[in-house]
Amino acid sequence: MARAADAPPVPRYIEIFGQRTEIDTDTQIAILTGGVRAVAPPYTITADEARYDNRTGVAVITGNVVLTWESYRLLADRLEYRNASRTFTTGSVRFGSYPYYVEGSSAEGSDAEIAINDAVVTLGEPGPFAPTWAAGRLTINRTEETISASSMRVGVGPRFGIRVPQINYRFDQELVADLSVSSGYRDTLGAYLDIGTRLPVGPSLQLGANVGIFTDRGFLFGPSASYSAAQSAAALSGEFNSGFINDHGDKLFDIVGKPVPENRGYITWNHRQEISDQLSLAATATYWSDSEVVRDFDSDTFFAVQQPDSFVSALHTGRNHHLGVFARIQANDFHEAQERLPEFTFDLLPHDIGHGLYEQFHASLSRLRDDPVGAGPVLHSDRLDIYYGLRRPITAGDWLAVTPVAGGRFTRYENTSGASAPGGYARVVGELGVDAEMRIAGVFDYENPVWRINGLRHLLTPRIGYRYIPDADRGRDRIPMIDRRAFETYLPPIGLDATRNIDDLDATHVVRLGIDNALQTRDPAYGSRNLVAFNTAADFRIERSPGQPDVSEIHSELVLTPAPWLRWTVYESFVPQNFTLRQLNTSLALVDGDAWSLRFLNHYLRRDTEKYGIEADRRFNEIFTVQARARFDARRDRLNELGLTLRQNVANTWDLEYSVAVYDGPRRESDFSFRFKVSSIGF
Repeated sequence: MARAADAPPVPRYIEIFGQRTEIDTDTQIAILTGGVRAVAPPYTITADEARYDNRTGVAVITGNVVLTWESYRLLADRLEYRNASRTFTTGSVRFGSYPYYVEGSSAEGSDAEIAINDAVVTLGEPGPFAPTWAAGRLTINRTEETISASSMRVGVGPRFGIRVPQINYRFDQELVADLSVSSGYRDTLGAYLDIGTRLPVGPSLQLGANVGIFTDRGFLFGPSASYSAAQSAAALSGEFNSGFINDHGDKLFDIVGKPVPENRGYITWNHRQEISDQLSLAATATYWSDSEVVRDFDSDTFFAVQQPDSFVSALHTGRNHHLGVFARIQANDFHEAQERLPEFTFDLLPHDIGHGLYEQFHASLSRLRDDPVGAGPVLHSDRLDIYYGLRRPITAGDWLAVTPVAGGRFTRYENTSGASAPGGYARVVGELGVDAEMRIAGVFDYENPVWRINGLRHLLTPRIGYRYIPDADRGRDRIPMIDRRAFETYLPPIGLDATRNIDDLDATHVVRLGIDNALQTRDPAYGSRNLVAFNTAADFRIERSPGQPDVSEIHSELVLTPAPWLRWTVYESFVPQNFTLRQLNTSLALVDGDAWSLRFLNHYLRRDTEKYGIEADRRFNEIFTVQARARFDARRDRLNELGLTLRQNVANTWDLEYSVAVYDGPRRESDFSFRFKVSSIGF
């Protein structure tokens, strides 16, 4: 193997190897042929022939040229490398770095960047459905890790239809932050076409719009944006969405029975920021013109978040404390929200203060407001709330833990309105209690290869909790009930420190008994896995409020997972006084990896709800997946929904969805809908 003659001193060396070497002593040009390989850090180049001029430090490399560095690969017929400046130029070129494939008329490169002229860029493998764009000049900056382009035309495959003056974005940033096109038909909307897209206009900013055409409603338009700065010292990200329409269709009524207005719209902004290792910020601002606008025109978003919320939260995390500021406003008059204008909080996490004692402290200063939807007075209060508690865990080996608890809560109300006796008021509430649990285990030598059982271990944990909180209900006529009890079907916390409804307390004298069971077997991946988990608990009320029974409902939860392909969960509560079933929720899932799944669901709440559902997925191959669903309301004797969806993956770039559904019952979504949707994946 021959090597080119030594070149004159240059800032960076180049080595060229070939099977045959000729050197012209007059011109000082070395000609290397046959399996040529050149090393000029950071580049490695292979080709058929190389001519290196020792006087100028220029190498002309031709024939099947392949240049690689890091994750980049460049192919050309001719490449000229200048050793002194560590730059190169090429003629017609092909260039790639996953997921980009680029073709161009010429290229220039250096250690810092490479520029390709008359570039045609393809996302993924070239094909008729691959996203592409043509650019007069494409520049890849390796130092700043950015890609920029000018005079762009964006399209799919060989077709270019959208002109973009310029883009500039980071390597780790998606080229298209969001792109979806859906069309279909709904009885209440008519035929429709809905488009949403955002394109990069800078390294951290993507701008776009939501556009919808609904034959029975009108034209919807709204700007959208997303931004991020993950590489900065203060990482942040956010998203903005909006839509506005002059709705000339049948708008019906909103959630409180008012006619829906003709001019409708929505705005949503979400922001997350890590200002430092200890300080974070989160904010959400939401405006809906009426309670049904998102449900009508952006149903996918509505079923995930059905009630708008607007808040700002800042949290500082110390070594053993949290300091926070939280503000929430009621931006819409059709949903009720307990406003905080604002609320300052300080939490001292439980820590050892000596002699086995652990202290806990919480304080908040809040300006509260609650404007009920419909009838009812507007409630106000300025509230100072302080809790201090002590715990003393006592253990006996690893089988018994007993923790006495003592604490107190001081709450001061000022500037109150909405209570029957307004004015300033202070309340002091104390608690005494104990939490205890016993751990019992039994091991059994049982094997079952069919169910992959390798030994059994039964863990039994009886639990007892006791709380005595006297006179917590005093001063009810002086306190606006803003943070009040909400409807729930589960056992609430019994500790004074964990109670959220501090404006609506009851005197408490209760014993909570519970038993946790777990049946486990050995697992080679995780050490052990649960085959069965069964937990049950109930409250025994020594003192009770008017109308409360002495024993609460008995709540039980069963999770059966004997094999990875089977999971059965049951949650139930029943009234022990007459053995009446109050609630029953079940879910049975059969899963075969990602090939198929089948789920049976039910939700029963006495005198309120009795619903059943079936969901099935079948993945035929890497391209096609079918999803089917059926939901039945037994209480109203109707089939709420029957739907079928076919998903198609096109070139790992586009997700196509074909969906048809029929509905029954009084609902805004109409009796029938069909949708065809195209969404971008992975770019």
